[in-house]
Amino acid sequence: MSQPYRVDLLPRAQRQLRALPPSAGARVRPRIVDLAADPRPTDARRLRDEDLWRIRIADLRVIYRIDDAARVVSITRVARRSESTYRRL
Repeated sequence: MSQPYRVDLLPRAQRQLRALPPSAGARVRPRIVDLAADPRPTDARRLRDEDLWRIRIADLRVIYRIDDAARVVSITRVARRSESTYRRL
């Protein structure tokens, strides 16, 4: 078995995660932790024209970048799906 990835939450993503209602945060946190073992789960999608990935958790999106060489997953955004979710990534 390969070494797990390190999961880093960027400051912006930390603020967004803390701002979620407790029930939504409880759904998102385990999925973020799971990215350490598998940064490309079957429901992950690569964003077009970007070096970013996203997972969907109900109406929430977790946007992240994978650095395979350093074995790091950097969470850049945790947000509800809207027109602005994918702007200024």
